[in-house]
Amino acid sequence: MRGYPTLTLQTSLIAFALKNPQEMSLFTINERVRWSAVDKAGIIFYGAYVRFFELAEMELFRSAGVPYSEVFDRWDMWLPRVHLESDFHYPSRLDDELRVAAYFTRFGTSSLQINFDVLHLAAGRLAVSGHEVLVCTTRDTLETRPLPKELIEILRPYCMTVEEARAELDLQGDLGQ
Repeated sequence: MRGYPTLTLQTSLIAFALKNPQEMSLFTINERVRWSAVDKAGIIFYGAYVRFFELAEMELFRSAGVPYSEVFDRWDMWLPRVHLESDFHYPSRLDDELRVAAYFTRFGTSSLQINFDVLHLAAGRLAVSGHEVLVCTTRDTLETRPLPKELIEILRPYCMTVEEARAELDLQGDLGQ
């Protein structure tokens, strides 16, 4: 039985040059905690945050002018996730309104890192922080390939540090606690 090819990350950084702060843009969407996302106690199931991450990521690409429905055909590639990490800071409950921020913190030769901060609006606190690493691959064999330079340039305005993003969300060092 043939398994999935091994994806190797190359660590050289292509982008995170110092930018003019006016060129940076924190992308956010607002979303409510739905009935299907809560457990018996009425608290959001931790895996439901992955859906929030996906929504914010897809809308960020759309906002940048390259909706996911076009990305893969335009550059003949895939962007599978090879790493997902989340930290949970404050519980969200049924019908709570959340603001999900999405921003890139790193562009490598063949990978990128997208970070997410989920703000609990009523509490003014960070509910969840997380990030994903996506690797650019060929579509036929899933072999690692370089990220298209044009795509990096399109996404560069959404690249910032965690500290810059949290300052825009009015979350300082205490994570809004």
